[in-house]
Amino acid sequence: MRLLDKIAIITGASSDIGASIAKRFVDEGAQVVLLGRNLDSLEKVRQSTGKPDSAVPMTCDITDEAQVNQTVNQVIDKYGKIDILVNGAGAINDPVHFHDMQSGDIRNLIHVNMLGVFFPSKAVLGKMYEVKKGAIINIGSVSAERAVPRVHLAAYSSTKAAINMFTKSIAIEYARRNIRCNCINPGIINSGMIKPYLDDPGARKVLEERLPLNRIGEPIDVANTALFLASDEANWITGSIIDVDGGKSASEG
Repeated sequence: MRLLDKIAIITGASSDIGASIAKRFVDEGAQVVLLGRNLDSLEKVRQSTGKPDSAVPMTCDITDEAQVNQTVNQVIDKYGKIDILVNGAGAINDPVHFHDMQSGDIRNLIHVNMLGVFFPSKAVLGKMYEVKKGAIINIGSVSAERAVPRVHLAAYSSTKAAINMFTKSIAIEYARRNIRCNCINPGIINSGMIKPYLDDPGARKVLEERLPLNRIGEPIDVANTALFLASDEANWITGSIIDVDGGKSASEG
């Protein structure tokens, strides 16, 4: 088991990708703390792991630093350590022109996609720093790297681009403490807001034909990458941005 006796925190654990990561971590021996805002949704994820005793749901608003600090301290009190943090929570806006966006929607993207990564990382890094060991995995987006014509996501893409640079900066800042930080940038994944679109066979076929591997990604594709980065098999990998996008970023774009 690649994560035997490891303690992992996953934010956004009730999302499709978060739940898939939780299951993979539990399968590999980790004790997983599931963070989110809705306890019922987190409980469903806990049960879906197949090993409910290996997962603990905890409600937490990751944009509230005081709540995050309190939650991290509770995890330390219970388990004595934190080996892995997966910053999986995220928000996206409807693809409208930037000048038509409401200021509240812009703030929400900044709060969730940036502060929601900064605050958990900050809290956990303080604990990892003491023991000189840890792994942080950020879930970003290929939208951080390129703008897509007719898909208006300027604010969202900008917040994800910030996480790319945050990943690299944290990786270098804490490398001497043996703390690794990497980022996974998923492409088109069968999850979240895109699911209804993929239910249309015609629309799905159009998307699949644009991908070199000729299929839509699944949450497990992201989860398998997260598992590798969290494991000791990746102990010489830090500061990396890994596109999990079926080869799209390597093609003509």
